Amino acid sequence: MSASPLVPFPARLEASEPLSERERLFRLALPAPMSHRPGQFVMVSFPGVGEAPISIACAPRDDARLELTIRRVGSVTQALHALEPGRDLGLRGPYGNGIDTALLAGQDLVLVAGGLGLAPMRSLIQALLARREAFGRLILLAGFRTPAEALFRTEYPDWTAAGMEVHALVNRTEHQPWEGQEGLVTEPIPHLGLDPGRTLAVLVGPPVMYKFVVLELAACGLSSEHIFVDLERRMKCGIGKCGHCQIEDLYCCRQGPVFRLSDLETRREALA
Repeated sequence: MSASPLVPFPARLEASEPLSERERLFRLALPAPMSHRPGQFVMVSFPGVGEAPISIACAPRDDARLELTIRRVGSVTQALHALEPGRDLGLRGPYGNGIDTALLAGQDLVLVAGGLGLAPMRSLIQALLARREAFGRLILLAGFRTPAEALFRTEYPDWTAAGMEVHALVNRTEHQPWEGQEGLVTEPIPHLGLDPGRTLAVLVGPPVMYKFVVLELAACGLSSEHIFVDLERRMKCGIGKCGHCQIEDLYCCRQGPVFRLSDLETRREALA
């Protein structure tokens, strides 16, 4: 690992596999195990092209390996998608505060992921299921536009078998095979029978999703103090120096990207 937070260390691509038309899962070998919390992210760089912030898509591991889900949206991610196994790329991090799973112990948990938000949520899912007995109900609501965009579909049965209630929804099927539900990710919430006295919620996805999910959770009795939101879309340099992640007096790279909703309520631009 690098001694400077600005200098990347090498990571070797062991394998990558397509998850959808635009997303691939990358399996990397690191020089040493990386200690991280669910919700943290790394800066991924490719020499001569640039770097991009990418959420970690696996729970902490002891075998010096890391998994990232990367969407092809620009020059850096385009270059990464073309990378062959055996090649090196650069990493910095991990950055951000993430989620301390010890704070969730003994609680019922509702995890709501929209689209690519299931990638960082997968890190939390794996960490929770590794200590399944420490938590109450585990409920996952994962929403996608179409079945073709549904990430990690082959893992849903394993998560269910491990003790998680999985509700996967798509907005429309477009004549594609789909065994889950059709509708918005908010629709199952009123029917979950949540106990607001012992329930916490974690939201990862586009900001527009947060508004409507929070309304449904509030109708079930959950307060903003019991809702965590991930603002990983605001990440830029990883260390809060470029200013792109700033929300009034907060720097997402340093104090986020995971926040309690109650800490953002007076900062109107936070969920804009």
